[in-house]
Amino acid sequence: MTNLGPNNGNGERSRPPQVQRDLTANNFRFRELFDFHREVFLTSGALILLFVAVTLIFKEPAENVFGQIQTFIAEGMGWFMILAVSTCLIFVIIMALSKFGQIRIGGQDARPEFPTFAWVAMLISAGMGTGLLFWSVAEPIYHFQSPPAVIGTIEPGTVEAARQSLGVTFFHWGFHAWGMYALVGLGLAFFAYNKGLPLTMRSVFYPILGDRIFGWPGNVIDIVSVAATLFGLATSLGFGVQQVNAGFNFLLPGIPISTPVQVLLIAIITGFATASVVSGLDAGVRRLSELNMILAAILMIFVLFVGPTIFILGSFVETTGYYIASLPTLSFWTETFQGGNWQNSWTVFYWGWWVSWSPFVGIFIARISKGRTVREFVLGVLLLPSLLTFLWMSVFGSTALSLELGGSTIISDAVGENVATALFVMLDQLPLTGITSLVGIILVVVFFVTSSDSGSLVVDSIASGGNLESPVPQRVFWAIIEGAVAAVLLLGGGLQALQTAAITSGLPFAAVLLVLCYSLYKGLGDEYAVLQLRRSSAAEIPELAREEEPETVY
Repeated sequence: MTNLGPNNGNGERSRPPQVQRDLTANNFRFRELFDFHREVFLTSGALILLFVAVTLIFKEPAENVFGQIQTFIAEGMGWFMILAVSTCLIFVIIMALSKFGQIRIGGQDARPEFPTFAWVAMLISAGMGTGLLFWSVAEPIYHFQSPPAVIGTIEPGTVEAARQSLGVTFFHWGFHAWGMYALVGLGLAFFAYNKGLPLTMRSVFYPILGDRIFGWPGNVIDIVSVAATLFGLATSLGFGVQQVNAGFNFLLPGIPISTPVQVLLIAIITGFATASVVSGLDAGVRRLSELNMILAAILMIFVLFVGPTIFILGSFVETTGYYIASLPTLSFWTETFQGGNWQNSWTVFYWGWWVSWSPFVGIFIARISKGRTVREFVLGVLLLPSLLTFLWMSVFGSTALSLELGGSTIISDAVGENVATALFVMLDQLPLTGITSLVGIILVVVFFVTSSDSGSLVVDSIASGGNLESPVPQRVFWAIIEGAVAAVLLLGGGLQALQTAAITSGLPFAAVLLVLCYSLYKGLGDEYAVLQLRRSSAAEIPELAREEEPETVY
């Protein structure tokens, strides 16, 4: 087992390990404009720009290729995605509840930098973003109309279909999604703050690769991470801008729902994101995240009390129980015996989306989570955002389902015509439609900005060798690239292109995450051994209890 700590295992101090090497030492630097890792930045940037150019030049062939790729991956490798994501979730839960849960990120004396409210706000804004608004009404209605045969055939439009539709939505947005983020975030935070490694994806593989993470194997890992992150972000931003366009069309019918309008909106909102990037993490992302939480809470409480309140609260309780009871079956259901393609269109897409987002959200969570224990980190990332997500989905999804169960088809008709309009059609059934729809648009925009903002900081951190204070023009470059990729995906195939990008970038990274589980287990095992040795020594020689924590480089 590779020795990661400052102790040699016999209680003796050893030389500082080579993992403390500065990955940014050989960065390319040009005045105050650029400071990046040559191989990672140039290779990933060139690949992404090549993708943009080819998609724009060969628009129709690209659209056909997107469809073929999505079909091949979903049908041929869907089982692997389902197995990999469930395995990762089980792993992080075991780590939290095991003896490793007491290990503190940053050393045993470290304390959290951000209060819990700000921490949770940033988690939700970065981890889910525009998807919460895009799918909270549309997805339950989809499953209500076409129920998946998880536990047998269910007749569409029935009470049982409504219960399952919300439960399946919980499944797609619950513990599995946040399990991906918790795994990557924990690995990055631990190896960066406890072992002195750069805050990049390559660092979490040090127990397996050793110093080779500073060579081409590490470069490949970071290049894949940059690509996965960019396409995961572009998928979310593409969904978001479609909903912004639908919202403006709802309020101002003169604004058409069209790809050119959506591309223009991407350009405008990317400009806001760029301004936020310049402001930095604390001034930009934190304030926008807290603003988002407040606005989202106001809108959710409004819908809760003017909508079918008792039905919403009851469905939240009942659906949570249904979700927990069905979780083992849902987690490993591959639809093999039914022979359908529902799972490929929904669960495999979501798992690819969450996996592709995991480098971005993981690094972001790692940056804001120093000082928390492994148990606090994992349970906090898994439980708090998931419960808030369940409540949000219950409020909006249950309101839509209650209308459908009452005989109205207005929302299901909207979902069938243009899924991006579902939220606004539902709000139109409640009082103060103009105000709530405007708040909905603002929420989508601010979610868009915070995702692009924090995503730019994260991608730039990976591409600059873990540098957390890279030049502003460099971060602006990545913010613009994110918007450009989202625009190109819309031009090259719309919704299907967005889904294909998520699945394609998520598949190879799912295999990387399985290796990460083993690497993190080895790293936590070494750290726990050092802590046990110190406690044993302190019990035998009380003076050792007053010694400083083992020296680490941050």
